[in-house]
Amino acid sequence: MLSADFVIATAVAYVGLLFVLAYFGDRRARAKPKSWLNSPAVYTLSISVYCTSWTFYGAVGNAARSGLEFLTIYLGPTIVFVGWYFLLRRLVRISHLYRITSVADLLSSRFGKSSRLGVLVTCIAVIGIAPYIALQLKAVTSSIQAVAGSSEFGQGSLKGIDDVGLALGVAAGMALFTILFGTRHVDAKEQHHGVVAAIAFEAVVKLTALVAVGVFVVFIGGGFEGIFSQAAAKGIVVDTSTSFDSRWLTTLALSIAAIVCLPRQFQVTVVENSDENHLRIAGWAFPAYMLLMSIFILPIAIYGLTVMPEGSNPDMFALTLPLAAGQNGLALFAFIGGFSSATSMIILESIALSIMVSNHIIMPLVLRFSPPQYGDGQGVSRVLLVARRFSIMLILSLGFFYFFFTRDSDALAPIGLISFTAIAQFFPALLAAIFWKDASLKAVSMAILLGFITWAWCCFLPSFDSVSPAVSLLLQEGPWGISWLRPEAMFGLEGWDPLAHAAFWSLSVNILTLTLGSLVTSPSALERIQATAFVDVFRRPNLPQRNFVPGSATANDLYFVAERVLGEQRAAALFESAARDSGVDPIGFEPTPEFVGRLERELAGSIGAASAHVMLSKVVAGSDVSLEEMMQMADETQQVIVYSQELEKTSAELRLTAQKLEDANAQLRELDSQKDEFLSQVSHEVRTPMTSIRSFSEILLDGHSLDDKQRQRFVSTIHQESLRLTKLLDEILDLSALERGERNWQSQPVDADAALDRALSVCDALLSQKGMRVDHGDRAGRTMVEGDPDRLCQVFINLISNAVKYNDAAEPVVRITSALRSGNFVVEVADNGPGISKGERKLIFEKFSRGQRGAIDQTGAGLGLAISRQIVKRMKGTLDLAPRPLPGACFRLRLPVIRS
Repeated sequence: MLSADFVIATAVAYVGLLFVLAYFGDRRARAKPKSWLNSPAVYTLSISVYCTSWTFYGAVGNAARSGLEFLTIYLGPTIVFVGWYFLLRRLVRISHLYRITSVADLLSSRFGKSSRLGVLVTCIAVIGIAPYIALQLKAVTSSIQAVAGSSEFGQGSLKGIDDVGLALGVAAGMALFTILFGTRHVDAKEQHHGVVAAIAFEAVVKLTALVAVGVFVVFIGGGFEGIFSQAAAKGIVVDTSTSFDSRWLTTLALSIAAIVCLPRQFQVTVVENSDENHLRIAGWAFPAYMLLMSIFILPIAIYGLTVMPEGSNPDMFALTLPLAAGQNGLALFAFIGGFSSATSMIILESIALSIMVSNHIIMPLVLRFSPPQYGDGQGVSRVLLVARRFSIMLILSLGFFYFFFTRDSDALAPIGLISFTAIAQFFPALLAAIFWKDASLKAVSMAILLGFITWAWCCFLPSFDSVSPAVSLLLQEGPWGISWLRPEAMFGLEGWDPLAHAAFWSLSVNILTLTLGSLVTSPSALERIQATAFVDVFRRPNLPQRNFVPGSATANDLYFVAERVLGEQRAAALFESAARDSGVDPIGFEPTPEFVGRLERELAGSIGAASAHVMLSKVVAGSDVSLEEMMQMADETQQVIVYSQELEKTSAELRLTAQKLEDANAQLRELDSQKDEFLSQVSHEVRTPMTSIRSFSEILLDGHSLDDKQRQRFVSTIHQESLRLTKLLDEILDLSALERGERNWQSQPVDADAALDRALSVCDALLSQKGMRVDHGDRAGRTMVEGDPDRLCQVFINLISNAVKYNDAAEPVVRITSALRSGNFVVEVADNGPGISKGERKLIFEKFSRGQRGAIDQTGAGLGLAISRQIVKRMKGTLDLAPRPLPGACFRLRLPVIRS
């Protein structure tokens, strides 16, 4: 065992080291603002202040008692930081633009810069965090007792050392450290680089200590498998029966809210952020840190249950296991890690809460009752510093008193969850503040208040069960014997886990009040301004805040206010910069609404948005037109603009509809024209053979003396024209059926190159008759496609016969090639004739369209290419007119090849 004096001396020396780190860190930050203190690594490590003694000690105890429930405390923050782009980025952007100093400042600034809402949030935060601070004090005293020689590994009290005295000493030491390095000055954005540097150092210490203990336990336990095997042999198994039940989901939801709404977490994540891009690193680095913190929790808990005496405190296994193995040095290192976890939380939580108390409670009282006339320009700063130092002592005193009354509790985790549930009451309001414009101040205030009252009744009050018989009786019978109002069984909801019960009722009341209240109440003019600024922060990031209208305030009046809060140097620099931007001499500078808004944001960085608004309101009072009147006029103007936009939108829709009708009419006219042209062409094509048939038939009927040769010629002509007419009608019916998809054929694998050879054989006589030479180019050879062989041959015959019909060259040539390209069978039929003019190229595949240039044979209805294209289309191919630099026409056919 280690001596108590040595352990306490080590703790004091460690705190002294933190003093040194904070001191030099603060000096370096002031001498070199862009130093490593503003790096993503320091920022991410400072966020690990979330890992308090609850996660260092209590997570092991929670794993020993409840199995995997401890994971929820790590999963919640992981979810938030992995999704940093959606929530944290918005909070950081708002904080940077509007000089937000705390979660109370954010909510009060968003909802009309309400001082009352700031006071409400601050009071709830101070009361709700008291159990959490008490948890740290309890962890420190328990760890000192365990490592310095308790009766049996943490079961008894350390002889000669009172746990209350230890807790009081720790609280006093933390108060001294926080006052010295957390309230040295009033920064523009309440950033404390020296303290953050110390917190980052402590993050490394506690992680290294816990990992060292975990590695040691895994080593002496024979590895992970050995630890679980030994536990199984003794009948110790991890309890997973409660995983994903109501308590598991409740702690997960509470941890999600806590990582954002806990004052210290809002301070380090949002206020202390110096660069929005740091969130990109923290988005994966902080979850990785959490993973390392949690990876050895279960092995330590299981091994402790296996080897430690029955009745040992599981919360202290990280200390007592090394002690039991005779590793005093490792035990002392683990103690320092747990001590770091507790001290970092106490220090930063006290700073964050003191800022809230001074800005939202003390400062408004000073402004309301007795605003002092400070001639040296530092009066308000002094008041703030004194107020914050007093607040730190008050906050730590509340934590100590809660520890005093609940020190007999064995487990650390339940104490922390009490605070988590209290702080979670801010989460619905925070989400509404940055995502919902219609959320109102009245609804938010009532929602937070009722949620807090429900929390105090269902969660905070039952924590005094062991120290107060009256509370114990109340829990059993309810107030005045009304059983359905019992704190842990509200409205007859029995059988639930107490934490899940308290969180369900408090958050349900909170969310329901916020939602319904916002729907039945109307935001004020200033609320609407702030709602637009916060919700649309990315749409209009540089939206000026004009919360004041020009009144009777002069530059001297505003300078006096700025000097009181910011000091002479900063106030003078602010006014000189504004005059320089306006292009005027500082002596003749006249304040504008934009400048007043800028001044308010600067003051808000020191005294909070609500106090800054109250202070400037007194100076800018006396204007001829009030803000409400201006907003009323703006609303009326906005209604006219909206009405005008609706009319314009309706007109645009009517114009669009008219344009569509005009296009439809044009299309109908074109279809009607095509119909008339089609009928005209059909009539023409039918009339020609019918005229011949009629003429020769009349000659034969008149009985003229005709010799056999003449009669035979007339009958032959009638027969040919009849065949021509029949062919025309067949082609029209065929094309119509193809277009409607009614002409079916049985598709089968076809050798496309063989079909081309077959077409050439059919056309051989025609080619010889016209004296046309065939230039056989490259050929693809046997290639299988899906289709009808006769139809494919028909297409090839049509293309070849067209090349013959329209070729009037002195030495006519038709060139035929086939090839495989990109999985397609491609055939090109080209001639050296006159080609197709540009005007005809667009119509060449239309019905009854025939080329006019150099046509030797004008017979035919002009349906061949239209039918051919439809056939190829049915075979899932294409038939197009290919570009050709030389004289003549070239038709290209593509068909997909069957994959073998």
